[in-house]
Amino acid sequence: MKKIQRLIVLLTITLGALTQACAQKEALKTPASNQSSSNQQKADLVIAFGSCNKQYMAQPLWKDIAQNNPALWVWLGDNIYGDTQNMELMKSKYDQQLRNQGYKKLIEQVKVIGIWDDHDYGINDGGEEFPKKKESQQLMLDFLKYPANSPIRQQEGVYNSYTMTKGGHTVKVILLDTRYFRGTLKRVNGVYQVNTTGTMLGKTQWQWLENELNNSLADVNIIGSSIQFIPDEHRFEKWANFPKERQRFFDLVAKTKVKNVVLISGDRHIAEVSKYEASNLSYPLYEITSSGLTHTWRRKATEKNRYREGELMIALNFGVFEFYFGESPKVVGHIKGRQNKVLQTVTIPLRK
Repeated sequence: MKKIQRLIVLLTITLGALTQACAQKEALKTPASNQSSSNQQKADLVIAFGSCNKQYMAQPLWKDIAQNNPALWVWLGDNIYGDTQNMELMKSKYDQQLRNQGYKKLIEQVKVIGIWDDHDYGINDGGEEFPKKKESQQLMLDFLKYPANSPIRQQEGVYNSYTMTKGGHTVKVILLDTRYFRGTLKRVNGVYQVNTTGTMLGKTQWQWLENELNNSLADVNIIGSSIQFIPDEHRFEKWANFPKERQRFFDLVAKTKVKNVVLISGDRHIAEVSKYEASNLSYPLYEITSSGLTHTWRRKATEKNRYREGELMIALNFGVFEFYFGESPKVVGHIKGRQNKVLQTVTIPLRK
């Protein structure tokens, strides 16, 4: 009888160990982003952003974006593909985007702000020379539902800022217009040449940006540009095509000593994280590039970026910021794809 009892005990122990081992193995198979978050801290504030959206293509990411429960959606340009001086045609393309059911559901629940890039501005890789920029500006503001009496309706250019406060903490989003005033770019054998004398933002917008930074009391300052701030090696549009303007921007962030600047950009039809450090900056600048709501590169490729953190991501994507203002404040930036799959995460400590 005692032998039988010992055998039962041994079998029970063995089965328990096997069950535990199988459970641990199954947990390792499950991506962290898909595991239960019941024991995880809830973000104090969520902001989502993205760019490069062809209004006539399938748009599979709106439901995924909405599932993150953002308080704000930020368009970073190429919100539609207009590419025309015919403003009636441009309006019809905006109207087509507004009829998209996924997008309609999102904007019924979420505040929307944004800037343009070249295709919704009206001309591929265009700048100050575009003759219909005033008319195009009003159509873009109609699309974003800016009020008729909004000051942005009266200014030249679509640069603007928006402040959100949650639980006594403030996030400011500053959006730059890199089209309306931008100087000429020349392209030789597919490579944009450096312009050492032209402007990216124009005199008025530079002054506005300095004022926005000097007067900011926000805990976090998100600065958005349609084109990339930090990368300087690829042959396409970027701030580095105007190297003096790029350096002026970094110097302005350092000079104003504004708290916790984080950069966002679009345009490239890829996603990546870049990190910039300089002796006059008291903290590193991170830039999340999120581009490709409807399309991305047609083939896998590599591209140099000496500032890149992690991998170059060639997939449909959008960006998400989760803000945590607890004892160890931080912003967690995610680049996400279909089914909310996390493609990359970067955690940025916030200075109090």
